[in-house]
Amino acid sequence: MSLEKTELSAENRIRLPSGKDAGLADVLAFCYGLSETDVQVLMDLMKGDAKGTEELESELKLSKASINRSLNKLLEMEFAMRIKESGNKAGRPRYLYKARDYKELKERIMSDIEGCGNAMEKLVEKSFLDKDLS
Repeated sequence: MSLEKTELSAENRIRLPSGKDAGLADVLAFCYGLSETDVQVLMDLMKGDAKGTEELESELKLSKASINRSLNKLLEMEFAMRIKESGNKAGRPRYLYKARDYKELKERIMSDIEGCGNAMEKLVEKSFLDKDLS
């Protein structure tokens, strides 16, 4: 199967030339080193308003430590943002988390994937064409 024949299959996955299926979580894991949990948290943040860690724990049935690890990674990679909750004056500030704008994230991911493809093309050319075939 050629690269042109990569196609969408069931459950929003793509079929790769090898015949294997890959979903968004697989692509994000490969390109950015995100774990399945990181992708779950990102997808949940994409839905609706900003959320606190407690909401994410409850919705995703994950531990506070797992949620915090994923949020820190998503913040570091600028896939998500942290917003200080207004009106909370006493004690430690409470933060809410929200994914970056869909259009912004999509453009970034697509640009990065295109950059990876270009780099892979150069690697293939260098590997196959720069060899001394004598």
